[in-house]
Amino acid sequence: MAETKKKVAKKTATKKADEAPKETAAEKKAKLAKLMEKAKSLESGIADDVPVKLKDKVKKKDSDEPEEAKDALVPIEDYLKSSIHLGTRVITPDMRSYVYKRRADGLAVFNTAMLDDKIKEAAEYLAKFAPEDIVVICKREAGWYPVKMFAKVLGIRNYTKKYPAGILTNPNLEDFIETELIFICDPWLDKNALKDSNDIGIPVMSVCDTNNYTKGVDQILPGNNKSAKSLGMIFYLLTKIYAEKRKMKIDLPPIADWIENWENLSPPK
Repeated sequence: MAETKKKVAKKTATKKADEAPKETAAEKKAKLAKLMEKAKSLESGIADDVPVKLKDKVKKKDSDEPEEAKDALVPIEDYLKSSIHLGTRVITPDMRSYVYKRRADGLAVFNTAMLDDKIKEAAEYLAKFAPEDIVVICKREAGWYPVKMFAKVLGIRNYTKKYPAGILTNPNLEDFIETELIFICDPWLDKNALKDSNDIGIPVMSVCDTNNYTKGVDQILPGNNKSAKSLGMIFYLLTKIYAEKRKMKIDLPPIADWIENWENLSPPK
């Protein structure tokens, strides 16, 4: 009985399907044309927005740098010439947020627009302190020359090569000094000065590369702290902005005096 009902239902459905009006070739063609027109319209709308943006992003990632800031301290080419944007193959958790990308050779790359902003911030912070209240310390040889230039032009005390132990913490020493700010070039190499400053509560500003940990540093200045070119650029710009903020009348040596062979350097391709 149940099987008979199924057969009847099937025959009825088949009959209805046969009775349904069939779509003519012209109607099919018209419907297809409408679908094609709709697809074309959607494609046009997307092409005006998404692909262009994606293309721009890919293009930016292929180069070392994003677009140059309009109010940059120096042209982006000068930043690239100085290698200030090149980090190390190591990226610490502390410095990850400052990294723009990794190159094919594994080197981390800083965003120069961000570096430009951070140099301005660091200079603003530095300008809160009078020259006599700042001490610059740099153990790395690559920074000796620019540090001495910076110190000479602005009248700031500096210690290169070796940090004199106890100079900040032992008042019984003949060369004991009191200061308001310590500026170091590397939290690792200048760790003794960093520790002494932290122990007695003196704020610290430091140039920090991608491989640095920043614990104990109050003002981070991200950038390549291994290269004489990079440090030359950093101290040149800090000198310029510091003098402007403090309204100091100085003879600022040109960038070529801070970085050896500057005129013959060229940005990486």
